[in-house]
Amino acid sequence: MLEELSGRIIVVDAPNHLYQFLTTIRGPDGSPFKDSRGNTTSHLIGLFSRAASLMQKNLRLFFVFDGKVPELKHRELEKRKAIKKMAEEQYVRALRQGDSEQMRKFAGRFSRLTPEMIDDAKRLLGNLGIPYMDAPSEAEAQAAYIVRKSDAFAVSSQDADSFLFGAPRLIRNLSITGRRKKAGALEYSHVTPEIIVLEEVLGKLGIDRKQLIVLGMLVGTDYNPGGIKGIGPKKGLELVKKHKGSYADLFREVGWADYFEESWESIYKLFEQIPVSDNYRLKWGRPDKDKAVSFLCSEHDFSVERVSKTMDELLKSSGSQKGLGDFF
Repeated sequence: MLEELSGRIIVVDAPNHLYQFLTTIRGPDGSPFKDSRGNTTSHLIGLFSRAASLMQKNLRLFFVFDGKVPELKHRELEKRKAIKKMAEEQYVRALRQGDSEQMRKFAGRFSRLTPEMIDDAKRLLGNLGIPYMDAPSEAEAQAAYIVRKSDAFAVSSQDADSFLFGAPRLIRNLSITGRRKKAGALEYSHVTPEIIVLEEVLGKLGIDRKQLIVLGMLVGTDYNPGGIKGIGPKKGLELVKKHKGSYADLFREVGWADYFEESWESIYKLFEQIPVSDNYRLKWGRPDKDKAVSFLCSEHDFSVERVSKTMDELLKSSGSQKGLGDFF
Protein backbone atom coordinates (compact mmCIF):
# COMPACT_ATOMS: atom_id res chain seq x y z
CA MET A 1 0.00 0.00 0.00
CA LEU A 2 2.70 2.53 0.98
CA GLU A 3 4.51 1.86 -2.29
CA GLU A 4 1.34 2.89 -4.14
CA LEU A 5 1.43 6.24 -2.32
CA SER A 6 5.01 7.04 -3.37
CA GLY A 7 5.22 10.61 -4.67
CA ARG A 8 1.68 11.42 -3.51
CA ILE A 9 0.84 14.48 -1.41
CA ILE A 10 -0.93 13.41 1.77
CA VAL A 11 -2.63 16.00 3.99
CA VAL A 12 -2.33 14.98 7.62
CA ASP A 13 -4.96 15.82 10.23
CA ALA A 14 -2.29 16.81 12.78
CA PRO A 15 -4.37 16.76 16.01
CA ASN A 16 -5.74 13.32 15.13
CA HIS A 17 -2.24 11.88 14.75
CA LEU A 18 -0.73 13.67 17.76
CA TYR A 19 -3.50 12.43 20.06
CA GLN A 20 -2.87 8.94 18.74
CA PHE A 21 0.78 9.20 19.74
CA LEU A 22 -0.07 10.62 23.17
CA THR A 23 -2.46 7.80 23.99
CA THR A 24 -0.41 4.87 22.67
CA ILE A 25 3.26 5.74 23.24
CA ARG A 26 3.55 5.23 26.98
CA GLY A 27 5.60 3.49 29.63
CA PRO A 28 4.75 0.21 31.40
CA ASP A 29 2.63 2.06 33.99
CA GLY A 30 0.69 3.91 31.30
CA SER A 31 2.37 7.27 31.87
CA PRO A 32 3.64 9.24 28.85
CA PHE A 33 7.34 9.50 28.12
CA LYS A 34 8.99 12.67 29.41
CA ASP A 35 12.38 14.32 29.20
CA SER A 36 14.54 15.22 32.20
CA ARG A 37 12.75 18.57 32.50
CA GLY A 38 9.35 16.93 32.84
CA ASN A 39 8.14 17.78 29.33
CA THR A 40 5.99 15.14 27.61
CA THR A 41 7.73 13.68 24.56
CA SER A 42 5.41 10.84 23.48
CA HIS A 43 3.97 12.96 20.67
CA LEU A 44 7.47 13.86 19.43
CA ILE A 45 8.61 10.24 19.51
CA GLY A 46 5.65 9.21 17.39
CA LEU A 47 5.82 12.17 15.04
CA PHE A 48 9.56 11.82 14.38
CA SER A 49 9.35 8.07 13.83
CA ARG A 50 6.28 8.11 11.59
CA ALA A 51 7.15 11.20 9.56
CA ALA A 52 10.72 10.03 8.91
CA SER A 53 9.58 6.55 7.90
CA LEU A 54 6.93 7.87 5.52
CA MET A 55 9.32 10.40 4.04
CA GLN A 56 11.74 7.59 3.25
CA LYS A 57 8.85 5.89 1.44
CA ASN A 58 8.64 9.09 -0.66
CA LEU A 59 5.30 10.28 0.74
CA ARG A 60 4.97 14.05 0.65
CA LEU A 61 3.33 15.08 3.92
CA PHE A 62 1.52 18.33 4.65
CA PHE A 63 0.22 18.83 8.20
CA VAL A 64 -2.86 20.85 9.15
CA PHE A 65 -3.49 22.02 12.73
CA ASP A 66 -6.74 23.20 14.29
CA GLY A 67 -7.65 26.87 14.29
CA LYS A 68 -10.62 28.45 16.04
CA VAL A 69 -12.94 25.91 17.61
CA PRO A 70 -16.52 26.18 16.27
CA GLU A 71 -18.97 27.42 18.89
CA LEU A 72 -21.05 24.28 18.41
CA LYS A 73 -18.13 22.16 19.60
CA HIS A 74 -17.52 23.92 22.92
CA ARG A 75 -20.17 21.93 24.78
CA GLU A 76 -18.70 18.67 23.50
CA LEU A 77 -15.22 19.75 24.60
CA GLU A 78 -16.55 20.45 28.08
CA LYS A 79 -18.00 16.93 28.19
CA ARG A 80 -14.68 15.47 27.08
CA LYS A 81 -12.89 17.48 29.75
CA ALA A 82 -15.19 16.02 32.41
CA ILE A 83 -14.60 12.48 31.13
CA LYS A 84 -10.83 13.03 31.17
CA LYS A 85 -11.01 14.33 34.71
CA MET A 86 -12.80 11.17 35.81
CA ALA A 87 -10.21 9.00 34.04
CA GLU A 88 -7.40 10.93 35.73
CA GLU A 89 -9.00 10.39 39.14
CA GLN A 90 -9.28 6.66 38.43
CA TYR A 91 -5.63 6.61 37.36
CA VAL A 92 -4.54 8.31 40.59
CA ARG A 93 -6.61 5.81 42.60
CA ALA A 94 -4.94 2.92 40.77
CA LEU A 95 -1.53 4.52 41.35
CA ARG A 96 -2.13 4.68 45.10
CA GLN A 97 -3.20 1.05 45.10
CA GLY A 98 -0.22 -0.01 43.00
CA ASP A 99 -2.53 -1.51 40.36
CA SER A 100 -0.38 -1.27 37.22
CA GLU A 101 -3.02 -2.86 34.99
CA GLN A 102 -5.62 -0.26 35.92
CA MET A 103 -3.00 2.46 35.59
CA ARG A 104 -2.30 1.43 32.00
CA LYS A 105 -6.03 1.21 31.32
CA PHE A 106 -6.87 4.76 32.38
CA ALA A 107 -3.61 6.60 31.63
CA GLY A 108 -4.29 7.24 27.96
CA ARG A 109 -7.84 8.44 28.55
CA PHE A 110 -6.92 11.86 29.93
CA SER A 111 -4.31 12.84 27.36
CA ARG A 112 -4.21 16.56 26.64
CA LEU A 113 -2.63 18.18 23.63
CA THR A 114 -1.26 21.44 25.04
CA PRO A 115 -0.22 24.56 23.08
CA GLU A 116 3.40 23.77 24.03
CA MET A 117 3.11 20.28 22.53
CA ILE A 118 1.69 21.74 19.32
CA ASP A 119 4.52 24.28 19.12
CA ASP A 120 7.07 21.49 19.61
CA ALA A 121 5.42 19.43 16.86
CA LYS A 122 5.62 22.38 14.47
CA ARG A 123 9.30 22.92 15.31
CA LEU A 124 10.02 19.29 14.54
CA LEU A 125 8.15 19.45 11.24
CA GLY A 126 10.20 22.51 10.32
CA ASN A 127 13.43 20.62 11.13
CA LEU A 128 12.27 17.83 8.84
CA GLY A 129 11.41 20.20 6.00
CA ILE A 130 7.70 19.32 6.20
CA PRO A 131 5.23 22.17 5.51
CA TYR A 132 2.22 22.82 7.73
CA MET A 133 -0.54 25.35 8.33
CA ASP A 134 -3.11 26.41 10.90
CA ALA A 135 -6.66 25.95 9.65
CA PRO A 136 -9.17 28.79 10.10
CA SER A 137 -11.30 26.29 12.02
CA GLU A 138 -11.23 22.47 12.03
CA ALA A 139 -8.08 20.80 10.72
CA GLU A 140 -9.99 17.95 9.09
CA ALA A 141 -12.21 20.41 7.19
CA GLN A 142 -9.18 22.26 5.82
CA ALA A 143 -7.49 18.98 4.94
CA ALA A 144 -10.60 17.84 3.08
CA TYR A 145 -10.71 21.15 1.20
CA ILE A 146 -7.11 20.82 0.00
CA VAL A 147 -7.78 17.34 -1.36
CA ARG A 148 -11.10 18.47 -2.84
CA LYS A 149 -9.17 21.14 -4.78
CA SER A 150 -6.95 18.36 -6.18
CA ASP A 151 -3.88 19.90 -4.55
CA ALA A 152 -3.30 16.64 -2.68
CA PHE A 153 -4.22 12.98 -3.05
CA ALA A 154 -5.87 12.15 0.27
CA VAL A 155 -6.47 13.08 3.89
CA SER A 156 -4.70 11.00 6.53
CA SER A 157 -6.92 10.59 9.60
CA GLN A 158 -8.71 7.94 11.62
CA ASP A 159 -11.81 10.12 11.72
CA ALA A 160 -14.47 9.35 9.11
CA ASP A 161 -15.95 12.83 9.69
CA SER A 162 -13.47 13.89 7.00
CA PHE A 163 -16.02 12.59 4.50
CA LEU A 164 -18.72 14.84 5.94
CA PHE A 165 -16.45 17.77 5.09
CA GLY A 166 -16.13 16.43 1.55
CA ALA A 167 -12.75 14.67 1.50
CA PRO A 168 -12.66 12.67 -1.78
CA ARG A 169 -10.21 10.13 -0.33
CA LEU A 170 -9.31 9.14 3.21
CA ILE A 171 -6.29 7.10 4.29
CA ARG A 172 -6.66 5.29 7.60
CA ASN A 173 -3.95 3.46 9.54
CA LEU A 174 -1.13 5.36 7.86
CA SER A 175 1.63 3.87 9.98
CA ILE A 176 4.69 1.73 9.62
CA THR A 177 4.31 -0.55 12.61
CA GLY A 178 0.94 -1.98 11.59
CA ARG A 179 -0.27 -1.89 15.21
CA ARG A 180 -3.13 0.04 16.77
CA LYS A 181 -4.28 0.08 20.36
CA LYS A 182 -7.78 -1.29 20.85
CA ALA A 183 -10.19 1.21 22.39
CA GLY A 184 -10.66 0.64 26.10
CA ALA A 185 -8.25 -2.29 26.16
CA LEU A 186 -4.61 -3.01 26.81
CA GLU A 187 -4.24 -4.91 23.57
CA TYR A 188 -3.13 -4.03 20.06
CA SER A 189 -4.60 -5.16 16.77
CA HIS A 190 -2.81 -5.60 13.45
CA VAL A 191 -3.79 -2.94 10.94
CA THR A 192 -2.78 -2.03 7.41
CA PRO A 193 -3.19 1.28 5.57
CA GLU A 194 -6.43 1.54 3.65
CA ILE A 195 -7.70 4.09 1.15
CA ILE A 196 -11.41 4.81 1.32
CA VAL A 197 -12.91 6.68 -1.64
CA LEU A 198 -15.92 8.89 -0.93
CA GLU A 199 -17.51 8.31 -4.35
CA GLU A 200 -17.36 4.54 -3.82
CA VAL A 201 -18.87 4.85 -0.34
CA LEU A 202 -21.73 7.00 -1.62
CA GLY A 203 -22.31 4.63 -4.53
CA LYS A 204 -22.47 1.62 -2.23
CA LEU A 205 -24.91 3.38 0.12
CA GLY A 206 -26.97 4.84 -2.71
CA ILE A 207 -26.91 8.39 -1.35
CA ASP A 208 -25.16 11.70 -2.05
CA ARG A 209 -22.83 13.69 0.22
CA LYS A 210 -25.63 15.86 1.61
CA GLN A 211 -27.49 12.75 2.66
CA LEU A 212 -24.26 11.41 4.17
CA ILE A 213 -24.04 14.52 6.36
CA VAL A 214 -27.60 13.93 7.55
CA LEU A 215 -26.82 10.26 8.20
CA GLY A 216 -23.78 11.30 10.22
CA MET A 217 -25.92 13.65 12.29
CA LEU A 218 -28.43 10.89 13.01
CA VAL A 219 -25.77 8.53 14.39
CA GLY A 220 -23.64 11.29 15.96
CA THR A 221 -20.86 13.76 15.09
CA ASP A 222 -18.48 15.97 17.08
CA TYR A 223 -21.23 18.60 17.15
CA ASN A 224 -24.07 16.30 18.28
CA PRO A 225 -22.31 13.36 19.99
CA GLY A 226 -24.35 10.24 20.48
CA GLY A 227 -26.81 11.10 17.74
CA ILE A 228 -30.47 10.16 18.08
CA LYS A 229 -31.10 7.38 20.59
CA GLY A 230 -32.10 4.12 18.94
CA ILE A 231 -30.86 5.10 15.48
CA GLY A 232 -27.84 3.23 14.16
CA PRO A 233 -26.28 3.24 10.68
CA LYS A 234 -28.84 0.82 9.18
CA LYS A 235 -31.95 2.60 10.43
CA GLY A 236 -30.39 5.99 9.74
CA LEU A 237 -29.74 5.04 6.12
CA GLU A 238 -33.34 3.92 5.73
CA LEU A 239 -34.59 7.26 7.07
CA VAL A 240 -32.27 9.29 4.84
CA LYS A 241 -33.45 7.44 1.75
CA LYS A 242 -37.08 7.64 2.82
CA HIS A 243 -37.06 11.42 3.22
CA LYS A 244 -34.57 12.16 0.40
CA GLY A 245 -34.21 15.96 0.54
CA SER A 246 -36.97 16.59 3.08
CA TYR A 247 -34.61 16.93 6.02
CA ALA A 248 -36.94 19.08 8.11
CA ASP A 249 -39.51 16.29 8.03
CA LEU A 250 -36.85 13.70 8.85
CA PHE A 251 -35.54 15.51 11.93
CA ARG A 252 -39.06 16.26 13.07
CA GLU A 253 -39.90 12.55 12.83
CA VAL A 254 -36.88 11.47 14.91
CA GLY A 255 -37.49 14.19 17.53
CA TRP A 256 -34.26 16.12 17.10
CA ALA A 257 -35.36 18.88 19.50
CA ASP A 258 -35.77 16.31 22.28
CA TYR A 259 -32.05 15.51 22.17
CA PHE A 260 -30.21 18.68 21.20
CA GLU A 261 -30.48 22.39 21.94
CA GLU A 262 -28.85 23.35 18.66
CA SER A 263 -31.00 23.23 15.57
CA TRP A 264 -30.22 20.55 13.02
CA GLU A 265 -29.86 23.33 10.44
CA SER A 266 -26.94 24.93 12.33
CA ILE A 267 -24.98 21.67 12.44
CA TYR A 268 -25.75 20.81 8.84
CA LYS A 269 -24.65 24.30 7.79
CA LEU A 270 -21.37 23.92 9.66
CA PHE A 271 -20.41 20.87 7.61
CA GLU A 272 -21.32 22.67 4.39
CA GLN A 273 -19.89 26.11 5.15
CA ILE A 274 -17.11 25.70 7.73
CA PRO A 275 -14.31 28.26 7.16
CA VAL A 276 -11.38 27.06 5.03
CA SER A 277 -8.45 28.88 3.48
CA ASP A 278 -6.48 29.03 0.22
CA ASN A 279 -3.52 30.49 2.11
CA TYR A 280 -1.16 27.51 2.07
CA ARG A 281 2.03 26.50 0.26
CA LEU A 282 2.80 22.94 -0.65
CA LYS A 283 6.56 23.43 -0.63
CA TRP A 284 9.01 21.07 1.05
CA GLY A 285 12.39 21.99 2.45
CA ARG A 286 15.56 20.01 3.02
CA PRO A 287 15.80 18.25 6.41
CA ASP A 288 18.12 20.11 8.80
CA LYS A 289 20.14 17.57 10.77
CA ASP A 290 21.80 20.07 13.11
CA LYS A 291 18.52 21.68 14.15
CA ALA A 292 16.80 18.31 14.59
CA VAL A 293 19.60 16.97 16.77
CA SER A 294 19.70 20.18 18.82
CA PHE A 295 15.93 20.20 19.32
CA LEU A 296 15.33 16.50 19.98
CA CYS A 297 18.55 15.59 21.76
CA SER A 298 19.71 18.74 23.55
CA GLU A 299 16.23 19.91 24.55
CA HIS A 300 14.33 16.63 24.90
CA ASP A 301 16.93 13.94 25.66
CA PHE A 302 16.51 11.84 22.51
CA SER A 303 19.38 9.54 21.56
CA VAL A 304 21.95 11.49 19.52
CA GLU A 305 23.00 8.32 17.73
CA ARG A 306 19.46 7.38 16.74
CA VAL A 307 18.39 10.87 15.64
CA SER A 308 21.62 11.42 13.68
CA LYS A 309 21.23 8.09 11.89
CA THR A 310 17.61 8.83 10.95
CA MET A 311 18.45 12.32 9.73
CA ASP A 312 21.36 11.00 7.63
CA GLU A 313 18.99 8.50 6.01
CA LEU A 314 16.48 11.28 5.31
CA LEU A 315 19.13 13.52 3.78
CA LYS A 316 20.34 10.67 1.61
CA SER A 317 16.85 9.83 0.36
CA SER A 318 15.84 13.48 -0.16
CA GLY A 319 19.03 14.13 -2.08
CA SER A 320 18.19 11.41 -4.58
CA GLN A 321 14.63 12.65 -5.20
CA LYS A 322 14.27 15.01 -8.13
CA GLY A 323 11.24 17.00 -9.12
CA LEU A 324 10.19 19.66 -11.61
CA GLY A 325 11.27 22.35 -9.15
CA ASP A 326 14.90 21.30 -9.58
CA PHE A 327 14.90 22.74 -13.11
CA PHE A 328 14.02 26.30 -11.97
